[in-house]
Amino acid sequence: MGWKYQGIRNSSRVFLAAATLAYANVANAQQLDPNAQLSLAGNAENSVLAASSSVPPDMVSVPVVQGQFEPDTAPLVQNWSIENARALIAAIQLTGSEGLNPEDYDALGLQLLVAQGPSAELDTAASESFVRLVEDLRDGRTPTEAREQWFVRDPDHVRFATGEIMERALQTGEIPGVLAELHPTHPDYALLRAALAETSEEEVERRKLIRANMDRWRWLPRDLGGQYLIANVPQYELRLMVNQQTISTYRTIVGKPGRTATPQLAETVVGVIFNPTWTVPQSIVVGEGLGRKVLDNPKWARSQGYKATVSASGRITVVQQPGPANSLGRMKLDMPNEHSIFLHDTPSRHLFDSEQRARSHGCIRVERALELGITMAILGKGAGKEEVIEIATSGEYTKVALSKQVPVYVTYFTMAGDGNGELASFDDLYERDVPVLASLD
Repeated sequence: MGWKYQGIRNSSRVFLAAATLAYANVANAQQLDPNAQLSLAGNAENSVLAASSSVPPDMVSVPVVQGQFEPDTAPLVQNWSIENARALIAAIQLTGSEGLNPEDYDALGLQLLVAQGPSAELDTAASESFVRLVEDLRDGRTPTEAREQWFVRDPDHVRFATGEIMERALQTGEIPGVLAELHPTHPDYALLRAALAETSEEEVERRKLIRANMDRWRWLPRDLGGQYLIANVPQYELRLMVNQQTISTYRTIVGKPGRTATPQLAETVVGVIFNPTWTVPQSIVVGEGLGRKVLDNPKWARSQGYKATVSASGRITVVQQPGPANSLGRMKLDMPNEHSIFLHDTPSRHLFDSEQRARSHGCIRVERALELGITMAILGKGAGKEEVIEIATSGEYTKVALSKQVPVYVTYFTMAGDGNGELASFDDLYERDVPVLASLD
């Protein structure tokens, strides 16, 4: 039997009530019957996978590989009529409202070629300008080398293949309309666009910062999914989103600046781990001397739930068992990735009251984590309401597999919505604005 959390069953029911309310909000956003959907979570076919508390959860997935550009099925140089070329020039002139620079797409050169009539030179020049514009609107203008710790796989270059977009734009003649379909759909992007329109040309630095954060939205998939979690590191906040509506928000603690800074990721929550064990990273076991401390102080180690093993080669492995001192608290979202970054609880919940919350080794600690875990377990149809309470209060390591997996995005925006429909600015914790702003020049 695992360690029993004493006196938390009632508090867990409070979390369940909050989670049920969050689920009801999800159902409303999806126009579902919340009671009917919650009952589905308890069906036998939605199994719960349990494991012994001595078995650490998997923390590493296959490496993230950036999407490679695949050959277009349609050519990248196509025939441009004078009417379509003029429509492209008009579209280029509108790019400033999207935070891009119209001068990057050679509207003046196109105007000179249009004046000379249809030609192969016009076909080539218009196609090249269109390709550059599509790539910047779809993938972002910022070069990859300026996107520090950016590990997001963006499939938009496959979903919106450049040649196919050009072909459709030329066939319909709706050049600006087709290009507008590439714009990010998240409400925060609309806030940034509106802020850019309202900011005078004299406010150069503010305009650049708005443009940089607009571009960051293009680094992500245009379609983030019907429901997903999105964490903004500088904002110290996590949101549960459904159909572009914010259902719940949670304060977070993120990685300290430097080598433990939290990277930008796009992963998937495949399960919820209640009463987790923690396999301590070697950077802490060796780098911070925890392994030797555990071996030399067995009484202290037991009080903290640490168990150490030493291999034949001398490698020390430390696993912290479920309990009140466990660094992961009572819940961890299982989102396998090569960076071993995940969302979890913490026993030091008082830290959420501080304004500066860059304190972790890279992972994201979440306020009201048990509520979040219960919500995910029910939302992902991994366990029913009463079953979740039993699991959460058992004190035993239990992994609840989700049959409906949820995307999670770890982002870095220094300007974003504040949750009340207003744009707010946040400290550049890791100085990641610097290379992005430089690339805009």
